[in-house]
Amino acid sequence: MATSTLTPTGHQLPTALEPRNPGMPLDLDWVRSAQANTSAIERRAKTLPGRRSVKKDYQAAWLCKAISLIDLTTLSGDDTEGRVERLAAKAKQPVRADLLAALGMEGLTTGAVCVYHDMIETAVTALKGTGIPVAAVSTGFPAGLSPYHLRIAEIGESVKAGAEEIDIVITRRHVLQGNWQALYDEMKEMREACGDAHVKAILATGELGTLRNVAKASLVCMMAGADFIKTSTGKESVNATLPVSLVMIRAIRDYYERTGFRIGYKPAGGISKAKDALVYLSLIKDELGDRWLQPDLFRFGASSLLGDIERQLEHHVTGQYSASYRHAMA
Repeated sequence: MATSTLTPTGHQLPTALEPRNPGMPLDLDWVRSAQANTSAIERRAKTLPGRRSVKKDYQAAWLCKAISLIDLTTLSGDDTEGRVERLAAKAKQPVRADLLAALGMEGLTTGAVCVYHDMIETAVTALKGTGIPVAAVSTGFPAGLSPYHLRIAEIGESVKAGAEEIDIVITRRHVLQGNWQALYDEMKEMREACGDAHVKAILATGELGTLRNVAKASLVCMMAGADFIKTSTGKESVNATLPVSLVMIRAIRDYYERTGFRIGYKPAGGISKAKDALVYLSLIKDELGDRWLQPDLFRFGASSLLGDIERQLEHHVTGQYSASYRHAMA
Protein backbone atom coordinates (compact mmCIF):
# COMPACT_ATOMS: atom_id res chain seq x y z
CA MET A 1 0.00 0.00 0.00
CA ALA A 2 1.34 3.45 -0.88
CA THR A 3 0.41 7.09 -0.72
CA SER A 4 1.40 10.04 -2.90
CA THR A 5 3.24 12.90 -1.23
CA LEU A 6 4.67 16.20 -2.41
CA THR A 7 8.43 16.49 -2.76
CA PRO A 8 10.25 19.82 -2.21
CA THR A 9 10.20 20.31 -6.00
CA GLY A 10 6.45 19.91 -6.16
CA HIS A 11 6.31 16.53 -7.89
CA GLN A 12 4.07 13.70 -6.74
CA LEU A 13 6.04 10.61 -5.77
CA PRO A 14 4.72 7.41 -4.18
CA THR A 15 5.99 6.78 -0.68
CA ALA A 16 5.54 3.38 0.93
CA LEU A 17 3.67 3.67 4.18
CA GLU A 18 5.90 3.03 7.15
CA PRO A 19 5.12 0.06 9.36
CA ARG A 20 3.78 1.34 12.66
CA ASN A 21 6.08 1.38 15.62
CA PRO A 22 5.07 -1.67 17.70
CA GLY A 23 7.04 -0.47 20.68
CA MET A 24 9.36 -2.61 22.76
CA PRO A 25 9.90 -3.59 26.39
CA LEU A 26 11.07 -0.70 28.56
CA ASP A 27 14.88 -0.64 28.49
CA LEU A 28 15.84 1.30 31.61
CA ASP A 29 19.56 0.96 30.92
CA TRP A 30 19.08 2.74 27.60
CA VAL A 31 16.87 5.41 29.18
CA ARG A 32 19.25 6.09 32.06
CA SER A 33 22.23 6.32 29.73
CA ALA A 34 20.59 9.08 27.67
CA GLN A 35 22.52 12.33 27.99
CA ALA A 36 22.20 15.88 26.67
CA ASN A 37 25.17 18.26 26.54
CA THR A 38 23.21 21.48 26.93
CA SER A 39 26.00 23.91 26.00
CA ALA A 40 26.93 21.93 22.87
CA ILE A 41 23.27 21.59 21.85
CA GLU A 42 22.67 25.32 22.28
CA ARG A 43 25.79 26.17 20.26
CA ARG A 44 24.64 23.90 17.44
CA ALA A 45 21.14 25.38 17.54
CA LYS A 46 22.47 28.94 17.27
CA THR A 47 24.25 28.09 14.02
CA LEU A 48 21.18 26.67 12.30
CA PRO A 49 19.46 29.87 11.06
CA GLY A 50 22.61 30.99 9.25
CA ARG A 51 23.88 27.67 7.92
CA ARG A 52 21.19 26.92 5.35
CA SER A 53 19.75 29.45 2.94
CA VAL A 54 17.50 28.75 -0.04
CA LYS A 55 16.46 31.46 -2.46
CA LYS A 56 14.00 32.17 -5.26
CA ASP A 57 12.43 29.07 -6.85
CA TYR A 58 14.09 26.76 -4.33
CA GLN A 59 12.69 28.74 -1.43
CA ALA A 60 9.20 28.70 -2.94
CA ALA A 61 9.42 24.92 -3.37
CA TRP A 62 10.49 24.43 0.24
CA LEU A 63 7.69 26.70 1.46
CA CYS A 64 5.18 24.65 -0.50
CA LYS A 65 6.67 21.56 1.12
CA ALA A 66 6.19 23.20 4.53
CA ILE A 67 2.49 23.77 3.77
CA SER A 68 2.03 20.07 3.05
CA LEU A 69 3.43 19.34 6.53
CA ILE A 70 1.20 21.67 8.57
CA ASP A 71 -1.36 20.40 11.07
CA LEU A 72 -3.66 23.39 10.63
CA THR A 73 -4.88 23.96 14.17
CA THR A 74 -7.60 25.69 16.13
CA LEU A 75 -7.68 25.00 19.86
CA SER A 76 -9.57 27.92 21.36
CA GLY A 77 -12.32 27.97 23.92
CA ASP A 78 -14.48 29.98 21.54
CA ASP A 79 -14.21 27.57 18.59
CA THR A 80 -17.44 27.20 16.64
CA GLU A 81 -18.60 24.92 13.85
CA GLY A 82 -18.31 27.82 11.44
CA ARG A 83 -14.70 28.50 12.38
CA VAL A 84 -13.75 24.84 11.95
CA GLU A 85 -15.52 24.67 8.58
CA ARG A 86 -13.58 27.72 7.42
CA LEU A 87 -10.35 26.19 8.69
CA ALA A 88 -11.12 23.00 6.76
CA ALA A 89 -11.69 25.08 3.63
CA LYS A 90 -8.29 26.68 4.19
CA ALA A 91 -6.70 23.23 4.60
CA LYS A 92 -8.16 22.19 1.23
CA GLN A 93 -7.10 25.46 -0.45
CA PRO A 94 -4.21 26.78 1.68
CA VAL A 95 -2.99 29.32 -0.88
CA ARG A 96 -4.88 31.42 -3.43
CA ALA A 97 -5.59 29.43 -6.58
CA ASP A 98 -3.82 31.92 -8.88
CA LEU A 99 -0.63 31.70 -6.82
CA LEU A 100 -0.68 27.90 -6.82
CA ALA A 101 -1.25 27.90 -10.58
CA ALA A 102 1.72 30.23 -11.08
CA LEU A 103 3.85 27.92 -8.95
CA GLY A 104 2.61 24.75 -10.64
CA MET A 105 1.36 23.49 -7.28
CA GLU A 106 -2.34 22.92 -7.89
CA GLY A 107 -3.79 20.38 -5.47
CA LEU A 108 -1.54 21.35 -2.58
CA THR A 109 -3.19 20.83 0.84
CA THR A 110 -2.09 20.92 4.45
CA GLY A 111 -1.10 17.73 6.25
CA ALA A 112 -4.08 17.61 8.63
CA VAL A 113 -6.57 19.67 10.62
CA CYS A 114 -6.25 19.55 14.42
CA VAL A 115 -9.20 20.34 16.72
CA TYR A 116 -10.74 19.63 20.11
CA HIS A 117 -12.94 16.55 20.48
CA ASP A 118 -16.21 18.50 20.17
CA MET A 119 -15.22 19.69 16.68
CA ILE A 120 -14.14 16.33 15.22
CA GLU A 121 -17.48 15.57 13.55
CA THR A 122 -17.61 19.03 11.97
CA ALA A 123 -14.05 18.72 10.66
CA VAL A 124 -14.56 15.17 9.35
CA THR A 125 -17.69 16.25 7.46
CA ALA A 126 -15.98 19.32 6.01
CA LEU A 127 -12.97 17.30 4.84
CA LYS A 128 -14.86 14.28 3.50
CA GLY A 129 -13.34 12.95 0.29
CA THR A 130 -10.16 15.05 0.51
CA GLY A 131 -7.87 12.53 2.19
CA ILE A 132 -6.89 15.18 4.75
CA PRO A 133 -6.95 13.52 8.19
CA VAL A 134 -8.47 15.01 11.32
CA ALA A 135 -6.29 15.07 14.41
CA ALA A 136 -7.79 15.56 17.87
CA VAL A 137 -6.10 16.61 21.09
CA SER A 138 -7.01 14.31 23.93
CA THR A 139 -6.31 13.02 27.46
CA GLY A 140 -7.23 16.17 29.34
CA PHE A 141 -5.36 18.50 26.97
CA PRO A 142 -3.41 20.65 27.74
CA ALA A 143 -2.58 19.82 31.38
CA GLY A 144 -3.35 16.10 31.26
CA LEU A 145 -4.57 16.08 34.85
CA SER A 146 -8.14 14.84 34.50
CA PRO A 147 -8.97 11.42 36.02
CA TYR A 148 -6.95 8.75 34.24
CA HIS A 149 -9.89 6.56 33.22
CA LEU A 150 -11.54 9.59 31.64
CA ARG A 151 -8.40 10.35 29.66
CA ILE A 152 -8.41 6.83 28.24
CA ALA A 153 -12.14 7.04 27.51
CA GLU A 154 -11.65 10.37 25.75
CA ILE A 155 -9.26 8.73 23.29
CA GLY A 156 -11.85 6.09 22.44
CA GLU A 157 -14.57 8.70 21.95
CA SER A 158 -12.37 10.73 19.60
CA VAL A 159 -11.48 7.68 17.51
CA LYS A 160 -15.16 6.74 17.35
CA ALA A 161 -15.98 10.27 16.17
CA GLY A 162 -13.62 9.90 13.22
CA ALA A 163 -10.24 11.23 14.32
CA GLU A 164 -7.42 9.43 12.49
CA GLU A 165 -4.71 10.94 14.68
CA ILE A 166 -4.75 11.51 18.44
CA ASP A 167 -2.45 14.02 20.14
CA ILE A 168 -2.15 12.89 23.76
CA VAL A 169 -0.40 14.66 26.64
CA ILE A 170 1.83 12.79 29.03
CA THR A 171 1.82 13.18 32.80
CA ARG A 172 4.75 15.53 33.38
CA ARG A 173 5.34 14.48 36.98
CA HIS A 174 6.38 11.00 35.83
CA VAL A 175 9.30 12.64 34.02
CA LEU A 176 10.14 15.09 36.79
CA GLN A 177 10.20 12.24 39.33
CA GLY A 178 12.10 9.86 37.03
CA ASN A 179 9.25 7.35 37.16
CA TRP A 180 9.92 5.88 33.73
CA GLN A 181 7.88 2.74 34.32
CA ALA A 182 4.77 4.82 35.04
CA LEU A 183 5.32 6.92 31.91
CA TYR A 184 5.85 3.79 29.81
CA ASP A 185 2.71 2.11 31.16
CA GLU A 186 0.63 5.25 30.58
CA MET A 187 1.88 5.73 27.03
CA LYS A 188 1.40 2.05 26.19
CA GLU A 189 -2.23 2.08 27.36
CA MET A 190 -2.93 5.27 25.46
CA ARG A 191 -1.44 3.77 22.29
CA GLU A 192 -3.66 0.70 22.70
CA ALA A 193 -6.73 2.91 23.21
CA CYS A 194 -5.98 4.65 19.90
CA GLY A 195 -6.38 1.43 17.92
CA ASP A 196 -5.70 2.17 14.25
CA ALA A 197 -5.46 5.92 14.86
CA HIS A 198 -1.90 7.18 15.01
CA VAL A 199 -0.81 8.64 18.32
CA LYS A 200 1.33 11.73 18.86
CA ALA A 201 2.83 11.96 22.34
CA ILE A 202 3.03 15.59 23.51
CA LEU A 203 5.94 15.93 25.93
CA ALA A 204 5.28 19.56 26.97
CA THR A 205 9.05 20.05 26.91
CA GLY A 206 8.87 23.53 28.43
CA GLU A 207 7.73 21.88 31.67
CA LEU A 208 10.21 18.98 31.83
CA GLY A 209 13.06 20.88 33.44
CA THR A 210 16.11 19.74 31.45
CA LEU A 211 17.10 18.62 27.98
CA ARG A 212 18.20 15.32 29.51
CA ASN A 213 14.64 14.77 30.71
CA VAL A 214 13.42 15.55 27.20
CA ALA A 215 15.76 12.91 25.75
CA LYS A 216 14.67 10.27 28.25
CA ALA A 217 10.96 11.01 27.91
CA SER A 218 11.29 10.81 24.11
CA LEU A 219 12.85 7.36 24.33
CA VAL A 220 10.27 6.05 26.80
CA CYS A 221 7.33 7.22 24.68
CA MET A 222 8.81 5.61 21.58
CA MET A 223 9.46 2.36 23.45
CA ALA A 224 5.79 2.39 24.49
CA GLY A 225 4.64 2.65 20.86
CA ALA A 226 4.24 6.35 20.04
CA ASP A 227 3.94 7.04 16.30
CA PHE A 228 5.06 10.66 16.75
CA ILE A 229 6.68 12.64 19.51
CA LYS A 230 5.60 16.27 19.76
CA THR A 231 7.22 19.17 21.59
CA SER A 232 4.36 21.06 23.12
CA THR A 233 0.67 21.73 23.53
CA GLY A 234 1.19 25.32 22.42
CA LYS A 235 -0.20 26.42 25.78
CA GLU A 236 3.06 26.35 27.77
CA SER A 237 5.17 29.46 28.34
CA VAL A 238 7.97 27.82 26.29
CA ASN A 239 7.01 25.71 23.29
CA ALA A 240 9.03 24.42 20.32
CA THR A 241 12.67 25.49 20.33
CA LEU A 242 15.65 24.43 18.23
CA PRO A 243 17.61 22.92 21.17
CA VAL A 244 14.62 20.81 22.20
CA SER A 245 14.06 19.79 18.58
CA LEU A 246 17.69 18.74 18.24
CA VAL A 247 17.42 16.52 21.31
CA MET A 248 14.14 14.92 20.21
CA ILE A 249 15.14 14.19 16.63
CA ARG A 250 18.43 12.68 17.76
CA ALA A 251 16.43 10.40 20.07
CA ILE A 252 14.33 9.48 17.02
CA ARG A 253 17.49 8.73 15.03
CA ASP A 254 18.87 6.61 17.87
CA TYR A 255 15.60 4.68 18.12
CA TYR A 256 15.54 4.06 14.36
CA GLU A 257 19.15 2.85 14.34
CA ARG A 258 18.42 0.38 17.14
CA THR A 259 14.96 -0.85 16.13
CA GLY A 260 14.51 -0.08 12.41
CA PHE A 261 11.26 1.85 13.06
CA ARG A 262 10.89 5.47 11.99
CA ILE A 263 9.08 7.75 14.46
CA GLY A 264 7.53 11.05 13.41
CA TYR A 265 8.33 14.47 14.86
CA LYS A 266 6.03 17.43 15.42
CA PRO A 267 7.26 20.80 16.69
CA ALA A 268 4.32 22.89 17.90
CA GLY A 269 3.83 26.34 19.35
CA GLY A 270 5.70 29.51 18.44
CA ILE A 271 6.50 28.62 14.82
CA SER A 272 4.80 31.46 12.98
CA LYS A 273 7.24 32.70 10.31
CA ALA A 274 8.16 31.17 6.98
CA LYS A 275 11.87 31.58 7.72
CA ASP A 276 11.44 29.52 10.90
CA ALA A 277 9.81 26.72 8.92
CA LEU A 278 12.80 26.65 6.56
CA VAL A 279 15.18 26.30 9.51
CA TYR A 280 13.21 23.35 10.90
CA LEU A 281 13.11 21.66 7.50
CA SER A 282 16.85 22.04 7.06
CA LEU A 283 17.40 20.63 10.57
CA ILE A 284 15.30 17.56 9.76
CA LYS A 285 17.09 17.07 6.43
CA ASP A 286 20.51 17.34 8.11
CA GLU A 287 19.79 15.10 11.09
CA LEU A 288 17.28 12.55 9.80
CA GLY A 289 17.33 12.73 6.00
CA ASP A 290 14.82 13.28 3.22
CA ARG A 291 12.51 10.41 4.21
CA TRP A 292 11.42 12.38 7.28
CA LEU A 293 10.33 15.32 5.10
CA GLN A 294 6.97 13.69 4.38
CA PRO A 295 3.64 14.18 6.17
CA ASP A 296 3.67 10.70 7.71
CA LEU A 297 6.88 11.54 9.60
CA PHE A 298 6.95 15.30 10.11
CA ARG A 299 4.33 17.93 10.93
CA PHE A 300 4.24 21.53 12.07
CA GLY A 301 1.64 22.24 14.73
CA ALA A 302 0.66 25.72 13.63
CA SER A 303 -1.99 28.15 12.49
CA SER A 304 -0.48 31.58 11.78
CA LEU A 305 2.51 29.99 10.01
CA LEU A 306 0.41 29.32 6.92
CA GLY A 307 -0.52 32.98 6.54
CA ASP A 308 3.12 34.10 6.50
CA ILE A 309 4.09 31.37 4.03
CA GLU A 310 1.27 32.44 1.70
CA ARG A 311 2.50 36.03 1.97
CA GLN A 312 6.04 34.97 1.02
CA LEU A 313 4.75 32.95 -1.93
CA GLU A 314 2.77 35.94 -3.20
CA HIS A 315 5.96 38.01 -3.05
CA HIS A 316 7.77 35.32 -5.03
CA VAL A 317 5.11 35.34 -7.74
CA THR A 318 4.32 39.07 -7.93
CA GLY A 319 7.42 40.77 -6.51
CA GLN A 320 5.28 42.61 -3.96
CA TYR A 321 4.52 42.03 -0.30
CA SER A 322 0.87 42.16 0.69
CA ALA A 323 -0.64 43.05 4.03
CA SER A 324 -1.00 40.08 6.36
CA TYR A 325 -4.79 40.59 6.64
CA ARG A 326 -5.10 39.59 2.97
CA HIS A 327 -4.14 36.04 3.95
CA ALA A 328 -6.78 35.20 6.48
CA MET A 329 -6.60 31.82 8.17
CA ALA A 330 -10.26 31.06 7.54
